[in-house]
Amino acid sequence: MSDYILEMNQISKEFTGVKALSDVNFKVKKGEIHCLIGENGAGKSTLMKVLSGVYPYGTYDGDIVFEGAVQQFNRISDSVNAGIAIIYQELALFPDLTVYENIFAGNEVKRGSIVDWNQTIVKAKEMLQKVKLDVSPETLVKDLSVGKQQLVEIAKALSKNVKLLILDEPTAALNEDDSENLLELLGDLKNQGITSIMISHKLKEVISIADQATVLRDGRTICTLDASKGEVAESIIIKNMVGREIEDIYPKRANKTFGDTILELRNWSAYDAQLGRQVVKDVDLHVKKGEIIGIAGLMGSGRTELALSIFGNPRFYKVQGDLLLSGESRKLKHPREAIKAGIAYVTEDRKGDGLFLLQDIKSNVSAAHLQGVSKNGVINDNEEIKIATDYKKSLNIKSSSLEQLVGNLSGGNQQKVSLGKWLFVGPKLLILDEPTRGIDVGAKFEIYTIMNKLISEGMSIIMISSELGEVLGMSDRVYVMAEGQIKGELSIDEANQEKIMQLATQ
Repeated sequence: MSDYILEMNQISKEFTGVKALSDVNFKVKKGEIHCLIGENGAGKSTLMKVLSGVYPYGTYDGDIVFEGAVQQFNRISDSVNAGIAIIYQELALFPDLTVYENIFAGNEVKRGSIVDWNQTIVKAKEMLQKVKLDVSPETLVKDLSVGKQQLVEIAKALSKNVKLLILDEPTAALNEDDSENLLELLGDLKNQGITSIMISHKLKEVISIADQATVLRDGRTICTLDASKGEVAESIIIKNMVGREIEDIYPKRANKTFGDTILELRNWSAYDAQLGRQVVKDVDLHVKKGEIIGIAGLMGSGRTELALSIFGNPRFYKVQGDLLLSGESRKLKHPREAIKAGIAYVTEDRKGDGLFLLQDIKSNVSAAHLQGVSKNGVINDNEEIKIATDYKKSLNIKSSSLEQLVGNLSGGNQQKVSLGKWLFVGPKLLILDEPTRGIDVGAKFEIYTIMNKLISEGMSIIMISSELGEVLGMSDRVYVMAEGQIKGELSIDEANQEKIMQLATQ
């Protein structure tokens, strides 16, 4: 009997002449946690879609061997019936249904031909206990945090007698506590004999939990690293992921010279009428020309709300206090006014709010500044292509053409398109909300390099980030938020993770 629960042998997959996977070999042992890592566009998600039946048998070359038998999955239900469950970064739950209805959706507990709701609730409680989620099964999913919704997804998978659990960037949208809980749960499931494959860009998580880690690069298998041999180490992983060693993931700026104050907030507050509470309270903050300001804090600390209140207040908060641009008091009542004043905002939710996924690259790049590519209300196609070509080159956006749909790009390249869209408006102040969330280490390095280039050209940046290493590695000064307030301001020389966390938890 083989030690491997899964063997994917010589898997190749093409999309309209582009080879996404080329003779990939991937083996997973029973009862292990196996991490699948690589840069965006390396082929990780494509490989898992082949495995789960999203790309059915016959649309790829090679063999899938699961529990010793060659499989021909023609649809997702085939892989589910075999004991394989995949949980994507974008959760597939019904927000207006209860927890128990979601757990057993499509897999209802029946007595004869009638759904037995009482037994469904009993079984749902058992699944919730397995994932250590202490909520009523009658709670609506929309009333749960993202971390708890993630656990509901896992409970749903366990209800189908899963043998192999696949998680695609499971902690990308979670805070540190929820991330730790999820990783601990994977360890518990491992002890129960459940095998897990985890796709992650967070190398610390990979190092902490992986028994083995397979690296893909450009659609090919590069290596499989064994934690028991000390091979699952950051330097080894990065070298194999990007094909080169990145000595310092946070590129240094040669000169740090700051000019006059670009933005200043005085006693700045924002009240959310929908939530019925203050989301920003009495904030004093300033940003100088050529400076990167880091804003740190836990989820729910008010960082994004602060950014939105600056960027023309699109959520219609009731704002109070003073906002000064280059010393001049301003009232920005709409994002259009903020853009005209020289402020741009790259949202944390690039797929939901930042990009038009069903439109191509050139349309997205020009979307925030159509007057820049039009005359008398008519878009000049040639000018739009020229602008998009310039940003594709300067931001190193990897795509087959400018006509490629943004939804088909990797996360890192989507983020670069989002950056290009806002750079085209010509801002003086760029607000970056979680600029590297869900992208790999190589793409992160490119984003950081772009940030440094923009700063050297005289732009100013406010960077909101949940990654403390990123805050410390890229910022000139750090503001720490909690409960909508600035709890402290630190120069980069005095800032460290302990001080930031101490302020963030006040």
